[in-house]
Amino acid sequence: MELNFREIVTATMVLFAVIDIVGSIPIIINLRAKFGHIQSEKASLVSAGIMIAFLFVGDEILKLIGIDVNSFAVAGSFVLFFLALEMILGIRLYRDEEASSASIVPIAFPLIAGAGTMTTILSIKAEFHSINIIIAILLNVLLVYLVLKSSAKIEKMLTKNGLSIIRKVFGVVLLAIAVKLFAANVKGLFV
Repeated sequence: MELNFREIVTATMVLFAVIDIVGSIPIIINLRAKFGHIQSEKASLVSAGIMIAFLFVGDEILKLIGIDVNSFAVAGSFVLFFLALEMILGIRLYRDEEASSASIVPIAFPLIAGAGTMTTILSIKAEFHSINIIIAILLNVLLVYLVLKSSAKIEKMLTKNGLSIIRKVFGVVLLAIAVKLFAANVKGLFV
C-alpha cells in the first residue's frame, strides 16, 4: 500500500473527465423531469461498488479471456481518445438506449460506471497503486453524489455555455491523458 498524492490527483482528474458528471447534468435534469426524484445515495453507492469491484476483478476477467493489462490500457487509450473528441467537438459517437426510469440502471450504470469508466480504471491500474485509485473513485463518487443532490441549483448557476466550456476543457485534459496512456503502455506490447 503506497499512498501517493500525485497519483490520487491524476487518477481523480482522469476519472472526473471520463465520468463527466458535469457534462451529464442535462441528462440528470431530463431524468429528474421525466421520472421525479433521483435516488442520489443509492446511485452513488452502487456506482462506487461497481467501480471498486471492477478494479480488483477486472484483471481476472482479462486473464480469463487472455488479454494482458498493457493491451487493455492501449485499447482504453483509444476509448478515452474518442470520449475526449466527443467532449471537445460536441459530437456523439456512441449512443445509449433511452432510459426507461431514473433508477440505478441509467444513473449508476451506465451513466457513472459505464464502459469508459471501467476501461479507464483498468488502464490506470497499469500505472497507479490500487489504494490511490480507490481514493480517486471515492472522491469522484462524493462529487457525483453532490452533483446529483444539487443538480437543480447547478442548472440555475451554470448556463448552457458554462457547462459547454467545462466539458471542452476536460475533453482536452482527457485527450492529453489518452495520449500519455497510449505512450506508456504501447512499449509493453512488443516486449
